[in-house]
Amino acid sequence: MSITVAALDATEILDSRGRPTLNVTIRLADGTMAEAGVPSGASTGTREAVELRDGDDGRYGGSGVQDARAHVRGELFDLLRSRTWDSLGDADRAMNDLDGTGNKSRLGANAIIGCSLALARAQAHAAGQELHTFLAPAGVTPRLPVPHFNVLNGGVHAPNPLDFQGFMIAPLGAPSLPEAIQAGAEVYTALRTHLHEAGHATGLGDEGGFAPDIAQPEDALRIIVAAITDAGYTPGREGIAIALDPAASEFRQKDGTYLVAGEALTSADMIARYEQIIADFPVWSIEDGLGEDDTAGWQQLTTTLGNRIQLVGDDNFVTNPAIITQAIKDNIANAALIKVNQIGTVTETLQAMTICRDAGYAAMVSHRSGETPDTFIADLAVATGCGQIKSGAPARGERVAKYNRLLAIAASHPELPYGLTDKQA
Repeated sequence: MSITVAALDATEILDSRGRPTLNVTIRLADGTMAEAGVPSGASTGTREAVELRDGDDGRYGGSGVQDARAHVRGELFDLLRSRTWDSLGDADRAMNDLDGTGNKSRLGANAIIGCSLALARAQAHAAGQELHTFLAPAGVTPRLPVPHFNVLNGGVHAPNPLDFQGFMIAPLGAPSLPEAIQAGAEVYTALRTHLHEAGHATGLGDEGGFAPDIAQPEDALRIIVAAITDAGYTPGREGIAIALDPAASEFRQKDGTYLVAGEALTSADMIARYEQIIADFPVWSIEDGLGEDDTAGWQQLTTTLGNRIQLVGDDNFVTNPAIITQAIKDNIANAALIKVNQIGTVTETLQAMTICRDAGYAAMVSHRSGETPDTFIADLAVATGCGQIKSGAPARGERVAKYNRLLAIAASHPELPYGLTDKQA
């Protein structure tokens, strides 16, 4: 259906880390209103679409987004109101052309994605459809995804000595989404108790996971396995599995080694360590196991472990269709993390997921460390039938909002399947 934009505005708001981001509001000519909050990452790939920050040290230490706000209210509004749009893809392509940089650095990926998200939501409302129905690609069956709860944080997301960034629990064996979310919440509670009884602080990292004073990733894994058992669940794919996000680019050194708990490891050492980890613990997925520039290491990691576990590219893929296409040719990873603000439009996000689907690669929809209460990614995960989502711990409002949206979709659409796709399982 064709739509006409009548009004477009943006407000500088705070994300979940207390840093500025944008909230974009849109009004169509028929009166339809919609808005979208823009996420922001801390652990970022060098080839991500570029957030526009003001650089004024007198405001928010230079991280203000007034310039991006001005672009929404100025050039982007002038473009979007200049004609009738037959599709979201047409509008997204026009915004990219207007920016003209290839990485959205002139107008700002935060400005463009805010407009794209709000426009998608407005088009769905105008069409009388729920967002997950509107976004569903042709020929794809929507599916309720397995939630991956980040229950223990390290790296740049927490003030502790743990170099691995994220430790997630994934209720792969749960029979339904509500039971999966129940399991995640119960293990999270058991983990808090276990950490407290062991004398660890139970403060939280950026994504709501606990941030204990632990240095070795294996020690963190032991505690998580104990919490799964304490909560009455079985560790493993038949119950609750574990997913890792080491975010290895963050601890890769200039000499090409990886510094983990003070020990310098080669790419081969890291791969051997992951082999031992999956032998000792119920780890089913590893994201960013090596640095984004370690192409040879990634190829060896994929050859060694790619037929045994899920290997997810994030910093090296940055939700970019062209980069993912090349990585598939180069036999790098077998899954891609999907973050809408990494690429900067909804259309390109859907293209990236189509490329993964056609190549037999898995896709996991993801939040960012700097979040808002916006729930767009919950609908995106359902619409694309990818079977998995990560949105932090089952705690903190900006994280729980996504899980609660999934619960609402599950309640109103009991016919939807739940869980990993057949290829993933």
